[in-house]
Amino acid sequence: MAKSTVKTLNSVQDDAGQGFIFVPLGGTGEIGMNFNLYGCDGAWLAVDCGIGFSGPDMPETEILLPDPAFIVEQREALLGIVVTHVHEDHIGGIARLWPQLRCPVYATPFAAAVIRRKLNEAGLLREVKIHTIQPGGSFVLGPFQLRYLAMTHSTPEAQALALTTRYGTVLHTGDWKFDPSPIIGELSDEAGLKALGDAGVLAIVSDSTNATVEGHSGSELDVAKSLEALIMDLPGRVAVTCFASNIARVASVIDAGVAAGRHVALIGRSLGNYIAAAQEAGYLQDVPDFIPEKSIGSIPDDNLLLVVTGSQGEPRAALARIASDTHPHAVLGEGDTVIFSSRVIPGNERSIATVRDGLARRGVNVITDDDEFTHVSGHPARDELRKLYKLVRPQYVIPTHGTWRHLSTHAALAEEEGIPTVLIENGDVLQFAPGRPEVVDTVPTGRLAVDGERIVPLKGSVMANRRRMLFNGAVIGSFAMDGSGKLLGAPKISAPGLLDEVDAVLRQEIEAEYKEVLYKLRGELRRDDSAFINAAKAALRKIIGRHFGKRPLVEVHAIQV
Repeated sequence: MAKSTVKTLNSVQDDAGQGFIFVPLGGTGEIGMNFNLYGCDGAWLAVDCGIGFSGPDMPETEILLPDPAFIVEQREALLGIVVTHVHEDHIGGIARLWPQLRCPVYATPFAAAVIRRKLNEAGLLREVKIHTIQPGGSFVLGPFQLRYLAMTHSTPEAQALALTTRYGTVLHTGDWKFDPSPIIGELSDEAGLKALGDAGVLAIVSDSTNATVEGHSGSELDVAKSLEALIMDLPGRVAVTCFASNIARVASVIDAGVAAGRHVALIGRSLGNYIAAAQEAGYLQDVPDFIPEKSIGSIPDDNLLLVVTGSQGEPRAALARIASDTHPHAVLGEGDTVIFSSRVIPGNERSIATVRDGLARRGVNVITDDDEFTHVSGHPARDELRKLYKLVRPQYVIPTHGTWRHLSTHAALAEEEGIPTVLIENGDVLQFAPGRPEVVDTVPTGRLAVDGERIVPLKGSVMANRRRMLFNGAVIGSFAMDGSGKLLGAPKISAPGLLDEVDAVLRQEIEAEYKEVLYKLRGELRRDDSAFINAAKAALRKIIGRHFGKRPLVEVHAIQV
């Protein structure tokens, strides 16, 4: 069917503005940037608001955000953001996008503690109303009756969200798994899921990340045992890197270090923030005192364990700085070991390989989950998806949270189990009711780039010029002219990325050519500032192309004297 641009909620419901719809603006058809909208009878609800990472194909930026423009246009109808759990791909966009959304935030105690820290760093803490909802709690927002259901994941207090409306109930799973021994946090609420199914569920909107993986995702307890045995036998300094938000894994690493007689140091600011938030929410109450970074050197190597951020190869994270020997306190070398206790997020392969190679060059022994049992996923494998279907017995399954390969594989699995599915991607408008679930329209979607302290469109001129400069450099031509347009003196050329100090002769040659061309520009051009500047740019671009065979970003500064 032909799809049109949607501007308002009513335009995708019936003539009276009634209906129940789902619109993902991020996280469906991709990994990360989870930002989901539910609409009912004129009201909107957002579930999660996360970030993504760009990967090597977009070197001009690192952090990505879903574009909220569609919901911003009607934010007066936005009742709030409901958070399922604290991973960055689910909460990392709240502090950055809230100034556009300006709505309340609903989260469990641990998630609320983490979000408050992020809002405080952004100077927004006093502006944002955060409602703390206990795990398993129920609350009402407009036409939505909402209930959290505990789900095990690789961070505490992960919650599925049941959204009940007059049209029926939809279960939004968030990230989840079935783990009989989660170390920290509750077991998945199987009784609650079954009771929900007994009452009737219209659809499950579910995590698809591991839909390609047969069997079961594995237990955190087994990883804890493996890490303890592994660390016990290692000489020298040992560092373990994992996601700072994986509090259960961090706890297992700390316990393994204590069992091996090692003092523990936290390396990376986010680790300290997450542990402080966890302790505020009542977790990690019995951990030992941590060694300050600056005191690491006073501990014998065989008695030191470092918990380090940067498992995804982030260039500014602690592990990357250790690998390049630029960290001010943490140093690793010959005979030391780094254990990667995390998965590789698609798109981060190159950056992770760079960090691992840097460690290996320093003589560090690198251990990954390819070498030892150091990680289990926090997402459901196929047997767990089948179990969820049997508990909830939905009329439909809507795969989300994954690339198209994950979504289509998840859909095929549900169909094998006799459950109809609807495949969607970012921007699709899925109407749950009235009628049978189907895609009825699309809304505008896009990506934003975090550029220092500001947010810019990924496909806008700033990022386009940044990318052009990365590959072709930039050239700036400067010259002085009088009021009649007569050139005064010789022009100067600056070309970062193309010319350096040793190219003085070539620079002078280019400046001489440019001066000659500027003198020859027609007289009528000199009486039109805009036309003269455009002609000067074109001339400079032509000269640079002849010398370098490249098309850099070209700017001209004309100073009138």
